[in-house]
Amino acid sequence: MSDNELGLFLRLRREAVTPAEAGLPTGPRRRTPGLRRAELATLAGVSVEYITRLEQGRDRRPSAPVLASLADALRLAPAERLHLHQLVKGAEPGFSCMGPAGPNRTVRPTVRALLDSLEPAAAVLLNRLSEVLACTDGYRRLVEPIGLLDSARPNLARYVFTDPRARTAFPDWELVADEQVAALKRGPGLAEPEVGALADELTVSCGADFTARLDRVSGLPRASAVLRLAHPEAGELRLAYETLNLPVEDDQRLLVHLPADDATAAALDRLAGRRPGALRAV
Repeated sequence: MSDNELGLFLRLRREAVTPAEAGLPTGPRRRTPGLRRAELATLAGVSVEYITRLEQGRDRRPSAPVLASLADALRLAPAERLHLHQLVKGAEPGFSCMGPAGPNRTVRPTVRALLDSLEPAAAVLLNRLSEVLACTDGYRRLVEPIGLLDSARPNLARYVFTDPRARTAFPDWELVADEQVAALKRGPGLAEPEVGALADELTVSCGADFTARLDRVSGLPRASAVLRLAHPEAGELRLAYETLNLPVEDDQRLLVHLPADDATAAALDRLAGRRPGALRAV
């Protein structure tokens, strides 16, 4: 299990940027995906040795100007730049941007009212442990039949990795598993005691299916995508989800799922017992 999240993130982003995107010529023989270390060093104005030290975790505290140069060279989006800054702060011993607070399991009344207003859409409120804190009836209709809400304290990450039904429920299970690991590693990530304890539990119960992802998935889950769900009653559904992050003191995120096509919209209407067209595809 790697504790070098900064180096992992830099390497993954370097491998994701093509020479053409960086304005560099593309040679006929390239064994390295994306940019070479030497190319990134040239673009960022630092030495190849320094890039190597960062990626290998031998230097974890680059200065702000160097971070800005790396972010520019890697063409990072604003959310990725913020994540990069958090990784550098997180490398400081004993630092946690959340302080001593544990996972927030309190749902504010206005957040509950917001969930009520989202009906019949499938929406769920999660904390940093991926615990299900509250959800709409629309979400309950989706996930109760696959067993996600069976436990006293449902946890999306634990369900994905430990419940055999998850691999049937999610046809793209590998991608879903990647996203769950990314969500656990976001922000303070495994440095938080409760998140670290959950990671230890999943390491024991799941082995390589979980631990291999810790070494190759960065802590930056996708904010929006299309999720495929094999529903026992409605068949295969395609759900476009959006992630809404609550204020930092809440440390919670709201996932809202909408039908991604007309067939899914019709299936969700049938599940809800509503007239056709109540939910429109996005």
